[in-house]
Amino acid sequence: MRRSLVTGGAGFIGSNFVRHLLSMTDDSVTVLDKLTYAGSQATVEGLDPRRVSVVRGDIADASLVDGLVRDHDLVVHFAAETHNDNSLRDPAPFVHSNIVGTYTLLEAVRKHETRFHHVSTDEVYGDLELDDPSRFTEKTAYNPSSPYSSTKAASDLLVRAWVRSFGVRATISNCSNNYGPYQHVEKFIPRQITNVLSGRRPRLYGDGQNVRDWIHTEDHSSAVLAVIERGEIGETYLVGADGERSNIDIVRILLRLLDQPETSFDLVRDRVGHDRRYAIDSSRIQSELGWTPRFVDLEAGLADTVEWYKDHAAWWRPGKASVEALYGAAGQ
Repeated sequence: MRRSLVTGGAGFIGSNFVRHLLSMTDDSVTVLDKLTYAGSQATVEGLDPRRVSVVRGDIADASLVDGLVRDHDLVVHFAAETHNDNSLRDPAPFVHSNIVGTYTLLEAVRKHETRFHHVSTDEVYGDLELDDPSRFTEKTAYNPSSPYSSTKAASDLLVRAWVRSFGVRATISNCSNNYGPYQHVEKFIPRQITNVLSGRRPRLYGDGQNVRDWIHTEDHSSAVLAVIERGEIGETYLVGADGERSNIDIVRILLRLLDQPETSFDLVRDRVGHDRRYAIDSSRIQSELGWTPRFVDLEAGLADTVEWYKDHAAWWRPGKASVEALYGAAGQ
């Protein structure tokens, strides 16, 4: 039985990966999570206690991390500060978690010769013009534009350096925008869904034409497992599901799914440095590792997501008011 340590495993993408790992392998799993606002015990409730344990702690705590890594065969690193708006208000937690935390993990896996997979984002590549037919590939130069994306770019480069300089057995995946169950209400899709469910109108930055490449979190999980099991050490794999849609298109789909007029939204002041378009070319992971996305119908995936938030108000409602207060203070 493989012993897997999943950092950030009580957050959105990490908790969905833990569920995927339990269903697809016989691994025992330790979740290491700081359990801040974006990760909670409620997100991992119901998981088999014979196979899953949760440790509350900071990935930048060298003593804690060293002891955990020593007792595991695999480290899958999801833990990160991820919300762009928060990074613009206060970059310090992003430097601490995304850079110092990743460094701390790398030193531990280096010491104990533990297999390491680092989960990252397509935002490290900057953005593309709306009329540009190209997509990000593994060869695209880094060009981050926010404190969030720049700290994720730094963490990627640390992993590459530790592979080359110290022989750490690591891989990297950079994924497009995720959606699905257990995503915090500060994020774009759950914010719009829960706004409608709370009697608020969805709100869009700028003109709403910014394009994101959406992937269901279950597909992201299966891609990460494919890289862990079949990926080449030292290599990077881009993960996407050909889900390019403008933000305004997504809101209109959600309004339709929630039986609201497609015009029932408001445009608000744009976010500083708002990237215009992301798009992933995932041909490498598909051709080399045999991975393909299962949730290729974006509207069907969004319909399932809407139903999940309808059915789990007790999970998201406690934090909704504070999130909207932050956005309201910023005029967004």
